[in-house]
Parts: sequence; C-alpha cells; structure tokens
Amino acid sequence: MTFCGTGNLCSDTGRKGGSELNFKKILVPTDGSEFTKYAVDKAIELAKLSGGTVTALFVLDRSIYANSPMDAALINVYDTLEKEGRYATDYVSEKAKEAGVAAEEKLVEGSPAKVILQEAESGEYDVIVMGTLGRTGISKLLMGSVAEKIVQNAKCPVMVAKSPVVTKD
Repeated sequence: MTFCGTGNLCSDTGRKGGSELNFKKILVPTDGSEFTKYAVDKAIELAKLSGGTVTALFVLDRSIYANSPMDAALINVYDTLEKEGRYATDYVSEKAKEAGVAAEEKLVEGSPAKVILQEAESGEYDVIVMGTLGRTGISKLLMGSVAEKIVQNAKCPVMVAKSPVVTKD
C-alpha cells in the first residue's frame, strides 16, 4: 500500500489508474487488552495516512449476565464492565489525539460479533481494524473467534492485527 495523495491509499504502487482504497471511517473494536492495543496503533496509523477518523467500539457482552436476574452483584458486574469499556475507548481517543487523528467513542450492549457487524454496516465504515488473541486448537474451538466471525460476515474490508504479544493455549 502506498499513499496516493488526497487522503487515499493505493493498492498498487501508486501508479495512475490503480485502485484507490478510501479508508476515511475506521471502526476499532476494543476490549482494552494488550492484544487490541496493537490493532489500535495500526488503526490510528491508517487513519493518519488516509486522513480518516477512528471510532472506538466497546461491546458490553451481555451473555455474561443475560439469563440472570438483576441483583446487586450483577449490577456491580455490569458497572465494572462499563468502567472497563470507558477505559478502553478513552485509551483509543487519547492515542488518536496524540497522533492528530479525530476519534469517537461508543459503548454498546450485546453480543460482540453481532454488535460489531451491525455497527460497521449502520455506520457505513470503510474498514474494521481489530486485534486477535491468536488462539488455536481447543481454545479456539471452545471459545470461538470474534475476529473470525467479523472477517467472514463483514460487508467492508477487515484488517486483523495480530499482536506480537505471545499467548499460550
């Protein structure tokens, strides 16, 4: 990819007549982990090159408490998740601000893959940039992969940035 001017990236070496990729609206799903921080860096880098903006999206995963009655303990869990979400999206906004990139923050309740796909489509994003834990084997089989679901079902391009942080299954 090369910078072609006018805020666009080119898929070839910048030759005239090449296909331009216009990444002005970039969706960055985040959970605040070290694995997504790498993707945040890549999304901001892409936004800076293309003159785009980033939207940090944190999904309050309701599957954790969906079938339980709302009592004081569950409210505390929800409050903790919401605080983590604010921290995660604030991190993206701060990094974007440092780089001179406009950013927006969103906290949405629901199933992570479903919410990310809905937000990408309804917000008419040009690209989704997300991290992955890089799980393999039984861990991936048991837990599934949000990134994999997004790659398979998104209607816009998806950039998966695997963190250099090593995980063990």
